[in-house]
Amino acid sequence: MIATRTPFAWGEADAEQELGPPLRRQVIQCALSRICGVCAESLGRPIAFLGTPEEAARNAFHCPPMHVTCAEDLRRHAGADPRWGITTTSGFELVRPGRDDADPDVRFEPNSLLQDP
Repeated sequence: MIATRTPFAWGEADAEQELGPPLRRQVIQCALSRICGVCAESLGRPIAFLGTPEEAARNAFHCPPMHVTCAEDLRRHAGADPRWGITTTSGFELVRPGRDDADPDVRFEPNSLLQDP
């Protein structure tokens, strides 16, 4: 899926097929409409977040919510950081940073973490 089309919440890939950062407008749309950041289809449960070990440790992710299979596909994509892991949850909070927030990007905080299989 990833090799043939650009994931919904990201802009067009560059010449090396590497993805840039997620686009803020689409990321917020994913949260408010409960759609996947990759395929833009409705989300059920579990919900997956793809992120670095640092994001997982602080339970705050910058990539939008996804289906587990879409997160796995995105992680395998050539442009994805090989350190990224998948965290699954049944719910999350959208955090829109304030003016004085140390992290200026929109982020997601899972509130009901699920055990990995």
